[in-house]
Amino acid sequence: MTIRSSTVKAGTVAAALATLTACSTNKPPATVQMEVPAAYREAPAAAEGWTVAMPADAAERGAWWRIYGDARLDALVAQASADSPTLAIALQRVKEARAVAGLADADRAFQLDAGFGPTRSGDNTGHATQWRAQLTAAYEVDLFGRLSDASRAAALDAAGQEAAYRSVLLSLQADVAQNYFALRSYDSELDVLRQTVLLRRDSLRLIQLRYDNGDVSELDLSQAQAELATTLADQEGLQSQRVNRDHALAVLLGKAPAVFTLEPALLATTGIPVPAGLPSELLQRRPDIAQAQRDVAANSARIGVAKAAFYPSLSLSAGAGYASSALHNLFESSSKNWIIGPLFGTILNMPLLDGGRNRSNLALADARYASSVANYRQTVLTAMQDVENNLNALQSLARQITYEEDAVRAAGTAAKLADSRYRNGSASYFEVLDAQRTSLAAQRARSQLAGQRAVASVGLIRALGGGWGPVASSDTAAAL
Repeated sequence: MTIRSSTVKAGTVAAALATLTACSTNKPPATVQMEVPAAYREAPAAAEGWTVAMPADAAERGAWWRIYGDARLDALVAQASADSPTLAIALQRVKEARAVAGLADADRAFQLDAGFGPTRSGDNTGHATQWRAQLTAAYEVDLFGRLSDASRAAALDAAGQEAAYRSVLLSLQADVAQNYFALRSYDSELDVLRQTVLLRRDSLRLIQLRYDNGDVSELDLSQAQAELATTLADQEGLQSQRVNRDHALAVLLGKAPAVFTLEPALLATTGIPVPAGLPSELLQRRPDIAQAQRDVAANSARIGVAKAAFYPSLSLSAGAGYASSALHNLFESSSKNWIIGPLFGTILNMPLLDGGRNRSNLALADARYASSVANYRQTVLTAMQDVENNLNALQSLARQITYEEDAVRAAGTAAKLADSRYRNGSASYFEVLDAQRTSLAAQRARSQLAGQRAVASVGLIRALGGGWGPVASSDTAAAL
């Protein structure tokens, strides 16, 4: 069977036209529209008067942790920001992404190379050596936006990594603050237990004396001993939890647990009002949302790259220099030579048959874009959930603390009255123990709730994307 050359050419041209007709360099939207509520459901009425600043995600929020007025916390956050390995990893990823963006930009630039050296060839008649000194220039014309889209995608990837760095930084700062307040909550609770142990010891000495005098039974003595032992066991268990939390803080600071410990101190933080602002402002403040948005834009640009692969590419090149069989006359005028166009191949290249590679690349780019859009929507919804959860936690904890303060006062009065009645012989020791247990539980609960409120306030600041109000200077921009 014979196939005419003209038939092959016609089929080739038809395939090329069909390929070009099926494709378009149009790209999907680089931004995603999200419907957000006008206000947070859990925002208290008192917060309506606040207005949150709306800086870009790259702007510094300032040292938001300073609102707590704790110099030790300030020092810990500064130390973590300087020494954390996690933050160092994120910073190197930014530098890596910027280098990749530089490579993409280089593909769009004019290329100029210089070369010098001999070429030796031969056959059955003999051999010869030719010396060359050449300048070679090359440039690819960005006909259908492939190079510009690739460069834009790489630049957006770098911007996304910068947002990821800020997200890691914010998480690090918030983790340090939350671990710090958790440790201070443990210290306050341990202080209650230490005072309770002292009371238990005094009570045991009194009952031991009364037992020796025959005023009380062995049952009272055994109960007093059991209560002291139980309180000591609770103290030991809580101390162990504090040690583990101390280890976690050490790692956040970039230190081995063996060389760091946070000195004990009572929790002194009061309720800090954190303005929630509007849900629409959250989209501009959270660095993880900014990263997700840039991922959408980058994948949109990559669809442009994949579509441009269906179209012709135009590469221009030229070379000029000297060529001679003798090195001593290489740079004479008679040795000059030049060439325009590639030494091998063609200037204009058109894909015809690639086994479906370009279509598969386009399908891959489409899938990644759709995935990034879904990830952006999920990131926004999760961010709103974080804010709502922390707003609810702060309001609930404020009410719980109010109730617990009343419980502490009432339980303390009950414990004093029960002890007085027991000393006067009007009540049994079981009544004293019950009142003391209630008082201890109320005091411990108060310390725990105060710590939870401090942790939740940091959680809300984290959920909002950092601090608010006037932007203060910091070292983060310098690091990037």
